[in-house]
Amino acid sequence: MSDLPFTLDQLRILKAIAAEGSFKRAADSLYVSQPAVSLQVQNLERQLDVPLFDRGGRRAQLTEAGHLLLGYGEKILSLCQETCRAIDDLQNLQGGTLIVGASQTTGTYLLPRMIGLFRQKYADVAVQLHVHSTRRTAWSVANGQVDLAIIGGEIPGELAESLEIVSYAEDELVLILPITHPFAKLEKIQREDLYKLQFIALDSQSTIRKVIDQVLSRCDIDTRRFRIEMELNSIEAIKNAVQSGLGAAFVSTSAITKELQMGVLHSTPIEGVVVKRTLWLIFNPNRYRSKAAEAFSQEILPQFATPGWNQQVIKASRREIVVTTVDTVDAEVSTSSED
Repeated sequence: MSDLPFTLDQLRILKAIAAEGSFKRAADSLYVSQPAVSLQVQNLERQLDVPLFDRGGRRAQLTEAGHLLLGYGEKILSLCQETCRAIDDLQNLQGGTLIVGASQTTGTYLLPRMIGLFRQKYADVAVQLHVHSTRRTAWSVANGQVDLAIIGGEIPGELAESLEIVSYAEDELVLILPITHPFAKLEKIQREDLYKLQFIALDSQSTIRKVIDQVLSRCDIDTRRFRIEMELNSIEAIKNAVQSGLGAAFVSTSAITKELQMGVLHSTPIEGVVVKRTLWLIFNPNRYRSKAAEAFSQEILPQFATPGWNQQVIKASRREIVVTTVDTVDAEVSTSSED
């Protein structure tokens, strides 16, 4: 059998150049010199007898052959990482790595708490948390780059067949007000009161914003009548703006636990209106499931699932993963993958 025309190092370099857009930035990310990167690419092109990059522009652009090799190269590198992690498992959780994915809100407020509990019990396991959009996170799970993920957006339709998708928990979205606002003194407010408020909101294309609009519309609340005074790009910025008295907002209950305990924000119920969405647990049943991922699934995930849900055993890649699923779901399914 003849030698392969490429090495793993060359595949890593190809992937880095494609991600960074230039030979120099790729070299910096790999902690090697730019001439070394250029030489490896030249050797790779000579061995394959095809050009991999179009060098005519300012940004390093892959040729058709380059895109083809990159696609297979990412799969090869992913399998290599999976192999190493399977071998690490032989140490029975005395080492190894757990990689968890999350969309923005769950990754900021929920997953750090879960990982903290896991690390208390398995201090020798290295844990990585990858926080990206739902779409990017779902692809990372499908490609084997992430063990499992908890997301709040819509999973790409093309991944529905390759991923196991389980409803995991309900995330309630509540109205928050400055503690000095007159409505903060009321036990509840009416729907019509919402039109009197000045709102601070996320961008109109964000997942949570769309979920809120959908649920409120079903409760006969016309979100088009809301007075949106300001749009911000993060939950933290919105909380600070509300705390400063600039307006009201809808946010996840998981994002304001500390502020409510400290008394710097007020959460006001709306008569007859409950805004909820579903959080989804996703994993790839065709990928190797590490002992670390199995322990996280069996020991940590059930602690944060919505109370009252039933346990269900899901078969996954030669092992079992215990999660909690709901019998009936009244939450809205989001229409965007940017959460």
